[in-house]
Amino acid sequence: MEEAIRQELRELEKKADITILLAVESGSRAWGFASPDSDYDVRFLYVRPKESYLRLNRERDVIEHMLNDVLDINGWDIDKALRLMHSSNPTLFEWLSSPIVYMERPFAQELRAASSKYFLAKPGLHHYLSMAAGNYREYLKGDSVRLKKYFYVLRPLLACRHILCHGTPPPMLFSELLRSQMDEALIPVVERLLEKKRQTPELGEGRRIDELNKFIEAELPILEKQISKLPRVDRAGWDDLNVLFMEALEWDTEHLDKASF
Repeated sequence: MEEAIRQELRELEKKADITILLAVESGSRAWGFASPDSDYDVRFLYVRPKESYLRLNRERDVIEHMLNDVLDINGWDIDKALRLMHSSNPTLFEWLSSPIVYMERPFAQELRAASSKYFLAKPGLHHYLSMAAGNYREYLKGDSVRLKKYFYVLRPLLACRHILCHGTPPPMLFSELLRSQMDEALIPVVERLLEKKRQTPELGEGRRIDELNKFIEAELPILEKQISKLPRVDRAGWDDLNVLFMEALEWDTEHLDKASF
């Protein structure tokens, strides 16, 4: 499947007249809790030819390319990505740290190197806390719950713990967060559910897991209080990102034959 994804991305480069700078997996496969029938969530950053950025009728700064129920490919223009880096967008940091990389040009390493300067704890914490609270409220409060949604609550909660502890973007792999941030007594409970999810095509509904619900209900207000006490931190300036943007413009389609994946 990985080679099919790479081939689709190469065809997209030609069709859309873009150069893909980085393409990664962003969903449950990158998080490490994919089911046998999980789809592929491919996300990429791209640059257009230089002259396209000087037009009044600019192209959209996103490309959406969903082929079927299995393969979902979406990308952001590099100017959008750099603006989002300046605002410390958590999704971009996840893409940059994905353990599954389909395509990568050397420019991606420069993005990763610059990203640490632009990560702000508070926006990341608000993002993950909101994700955890929303999924918990929507899916896990009844007697019968959608079991896979535990991972969509636990991962962002543990991501918050990581940010508060280290002040850095959380790792993508759920297993890393589980080992480093979960209460030790609950790790076996989560690991059993994780193994079941990996082996079951569609982890359906089941009785709620009281130990996990108690942990979540206790953790949400604790995190909210901790986040509210964090001081406001000013964003870094634009100079480094402007330099990166000018460098990205050199990676237009004329370089396609010179770069390998």
